[in-house]
Amino acid sequence: MKILLSNKYYYQRGGGEIYTLGLEKLLKENGHQVAVFTMQHPLNNASAYSDYFPEEADLNKSGFKNLVKVLIRPFGSFSVRRKFTELLKTFKPDIVHLNNIHSQLSPIIAGIARRHRIPVVWTLHDHKLLCPRYDCTRNEKPCELCFSYKFNVIRYKCMKNSFSKSLVAYCEAIVWNKRILSRYTRLFLCPSSFLMKNMLKGGFKADKLKTLQNFILEEKLTTFLNMEKNSHYCYIGRLSVEKGIETLLRAAMDLPQYELRVIGTGPLEKDLKSRYNARHIIFEGFKNWDELKDILERSKFMVMPSECYENNPLSMIESLCLGTPVLGARIGGIPELINDGVNGYSFTSGDVNNLKESITLMFTKSGSFNYADIAKEARAKYDSRSYYRNLIEIYNNVLNETDVK
Repeated sequence: MKILLSNKYYYQRGGGEIYTLGLEKLLKENGHQVAVFTMQHPLNNASAYSDYFPEEADLNKSGFKNLVKVLIRPFGSFSVRRKFTELLKTFKPDIVHLNNIHSQLSPIIAGIARRHRIPVVWTLHDHKLLCPRYDCTRNEKPCELCFSYKFNVIRYKCMKNSFSKSLVAYCEAIVWNKRILSRYTRLFLCPSSFLMKNMLKGGFKADKLKTLQNFILEEKLTTFLNMEKNSHYCYIGRLSVEKGIETLLRAAMDLPQYELRVIGTGPLEKDLKSRYNARHIIFEGFKNWDELKDILERSKFMVMPSECYENNPLSMIESLCLGTPVLGARIGGIPELINDGVNGYSFTSGDVNNLKESITLMFTKSGSFNYADIAKEARAKYDSRSYYRNLIEIYNNVLNETDVK
């Protein structure tokens, strides 16, 4: 089978990129031909299809020319249309599998694929089709107003408290509305039941949706040795408000007896390092997988303190597959991955006091966790071979449909 994968970045950046790169490898290992469509970026992996990549659209770059490009790109620029059409004609895929494409590539590519009678499958890594700002937060609290009325993104200036940016996000949501996207897309894959329920709540039809949890490549895992855990716990993720990192740090400051290792970078990095400068809080910065795996595998537990609607966090899956329990906020798809007392515990999102109590509980109960069983169960649940079989069945079902919906 020939599969064309598309994601706006093509390097290890976030969950969507890790998934896309992993899926490319998984499909190739099983004998499929895979092409990639992304935008140019200096950190991109090497690709035989790089000549088809449109130039980078950097939302943070200044200058009039870039501003025009950034304003046009969400709605389908000429370069994206031309390059994607050329790739379709050259590669002739059986399936187009989309991931994170909004803003820098845009759903125009789904429409182009449909016009060429190539079915589109779309893995949703966030709530972008329901919420113009992706994360369903307003004033740092969960918000679902845009599920039914997108004008709220302008009313509350949800995009960085900017009217102009919120206006662009609103226009993007109106142009790429659920009716258009559902016509272009054969099937939306939701990695969590939580996202599936919200897509239904937002008006998408059940026959266009399917739940398929994420996976982890076997090569990322070592043979589990039931090693003794070290005394630290860890956070892995972006250092930004919606991830709840400051709530975690506030809790950690009151627990100097426990060492916290913070892995990741983000817009709050400099400020957080300055305000939470303590011997028992170690900011590790970015780590490649081998370095990250060592820290994660030896941690007592990992904390996922999110205050936004997480989907099916890969970092949690990685942690569990390494036998490391997770302390997760009760929000979004996080609770679906946690069996309290067996592979971790949950706490009230955004509640510093409950988080402190839960951290203490995790250390107190650490001797009761069976790390080998946690790893064994997670590896069976998120096995890449099982994921591949399920995905190929989905591809075949889509290809066997006679009409493009």
